[in-house]
Amino acid sequence: MARTFASDTTVDHSGLEEFIRPRHHAILSTRRRDGSPQMSPVTMGVGPDGEILVASYPERAKVRNLRLHNQAALCVLSDDFAGEWVQISGTATVVDLPEAVEGLVTYFRSISGEHSDWDEYRQAMLDQGKVLIRIAVERWGPISRGGFPPRLGDRL
Repeated sequence: MARTFASDTTVDHSGLEEFIRPRHHAILSTRRRDGSPQMSPVTMGVGPDGEILVASYPERAKVRNLRLHNQAALCVLSDDFAGEWVQISGTATVVDLPEAVEGLVTYFRSISGEHSDWDEYRQAMLDQGKVLIRIAVERWGPISRGGFPPRLGDRL
């Protein structure tokens, strides 16, 4: 069985975007009214401007929290749970309907490509009362991978 060793790779903004664009699973952390963290698994995309996009509903805790405290953090995960991840933080904006519709189209495209019927998709977003969360990336850590500390490499 091959041993996996922990790693941290520092990247610039371009390298960060290259890493997160194909990844769509994240844990979003927001702050509750009392300041304690609230975390939600989310599906995310990346807009053409590099903002992270998340679709949600106005009643969800993450949305309520972001309306009170607009700072958000995400742990963007690889599809393989043991794969690499990166932590990102920034300022979030909740966009309500009808202004959110075109951003929701961008969100869908960034994850799944083209829809077979964009008019139907737009109407579904309106019917469901969706909101769009836009997170401007302001800070990020290294791209990390868990495993044994590299110092143990010659001992294993």
